[in-house]
Order: sequence, then C-alpha cells, then structure tokens
Amino acid sequence: MAEAGRTGGFGRGAGVVVGSGLVVTNAHNLRGSQVTVTFADGRQETGTVAGADIDGDLAVIQVPTSDIEPLAWADAPAEVGTPVFAVGGSPFGPRVTFGLVSAVGQAFRGPGGRLVGGSLEHTAPLHRGSSGGPVVDTSGRLLGINTNRLGDGFYLALPAGQELRTRVDRLAQGDVPARRRLGVALVPSPAARHLRKAVGLPERDGVLVRAVEEGSPAEASGLREGDLLTSANGRDLRTPDDLFAVLDSLGDDEVLSLQVLRGVEELDVAVRFDANGGGEHGAA
Repeated sequence: MAEAGRTGGFGRGAGVVVGSGLVVTNAHNLRGSQVTVTFADGRQETGTVAGADIDGDLAVIQVPTSDIEPLAWADAPAEVGTPVFAVGGSPFGPRVTFGLVSAVGQAFRGPGGRLVGGSLEHTAPLHRGSSGGPVVDTSGRLLGINTNRLGDGFYLALPAGQELRTRVDRLAQGDVPARRRLGVALVPSPAARHLRKAVGLPERDGVLVRAVEEGSPAEASGLREGDLLTSANGRDLRTPDDLFAVLDSLGDDEVLSLQVLRGVEELDVAVRFDANGGGEHGAA
C-alpha cells in the first residue's frame, strides 16, 4: 500500500501499487498534478498524476515504486459474504481490518456529481483518509479500491474487475474520459417546486439552476440562476441524473435542446459544446 498526500491542499488518502511505477488512488484525494507518495516502508517519493477521472473517482499516479511487488488482482468478483481485509491509513501508519462483503451493485455520488454504480460494500471499518486503499481477499488479492466512506467507517469500493483494469490502463496512458458538462449546479424537482412556491411562482416539475459556471456552455447559451429546466431533448427532468443521462447520450456535434421556465415564461434553449465537452467539473 502507498499513502498519497495531497499537494496544494490539506488531507491525505491511500493508494495501491498496481504496476511498476504506477499507483492507483481516488481522484478526490488529489490536489494538483503532483503528489507526495509515502510507501509502507516509510520511503517518500514525488509522483505525477498520469490521468484522473473525476466522475469515476479514479486516478493513476506515476511514481518510482522501486522493487515493490504490485498487488495481484483477484480472479473472480467478490460476492455477498466474501471475507475481506481492508487496508487504510491512520495517524499511526497503515491499518488492516477484517470484514465481510455486505452488498454488491451499490452506487454513490462521485466528486463530479454523477452516480458511480457497481460498487461493493464491506464491513471492515477504516479511518477517514483510507479512500484509495485496497480491499483484498484472504489470499491478499485485490478485490476493490475503497472509495466512499459510510457512516460507521464502512466503505463502498470500486470492484477490481476487468472494467477497472481497463480504466487504470487508459488513465496510465493519460487517456482521460471526456464527458459533456452543461456547467450548472442544480436543485432536484421536489425542492425546486418548494422554492418556486415560496416566491409565488407556479409549481412545476424540473431541476432548478442555482448557479451557472463562468465560461461554461450553460453561460454561453444564456441560462441563468433561477431557471427551471423541465426537459432535455424531449426527456422530462426531475433529478440531475436525468440530465446526466441525456448529456451522455449526445452524439458528436449534437445540440442539447432544453425547455426552460424562467419565472412564468417558457423558453427553448439550444446548448452547443466544444470538442472537449465544455464546462468544468460541477454538478452537471
């Protein structure tokens, strides 16, 4: 295991040596393109982020790993009831705990606002700062990457299957997934209805824009704070995930067509994206 200290910010996370010169961690552990990596033997090295997928909360760091043996991957996915060991950080060094896989196919919201599905839940408690560390089977083979801490110290982990291997390989080569972003922060339908009612506007289903990012496709298209987005490309919008689904389905150069309620005025808004998808990391 390796411990990844955030440069340019406070806090730290954990990581896993998965190849010569390669450490995997969570994207939310990073601050900037350089990372201080502390290995289990106390050695420290400065690493460089090869690739970080914010929406999928995964990152690969290039760093001298010396003669550290990469962790072997498990041959089969974890199932409910599988005994596991989890490795994480603590104020006194690495910490190993035991537990069981309590659920599979779980989801959590990543740092970019999108749902991350397919994760496994286990009952091996860990301190804060353990995200990015490994979940292993009783033979010490990698079953997952601890990613999202639950209330009592249990974790959801990204499962270490073929999909994760492919993502790691691509990030190691600097191939970061490009996803379209509108560039807005959103309030889901139930709260949006309440907010509109509170200011004397008719209640409608939709997602309410509470902020627009500067320089984003949303700003360029004229969207404003307080706009209610009721549909996108013909799909009714009630949650930010509805909008994410439409954004992910857009073809190359396809325009996003939004129906917008501004106060009581109905508007049709067309949003165009640049080659990289446009916008910065945010809610949508």
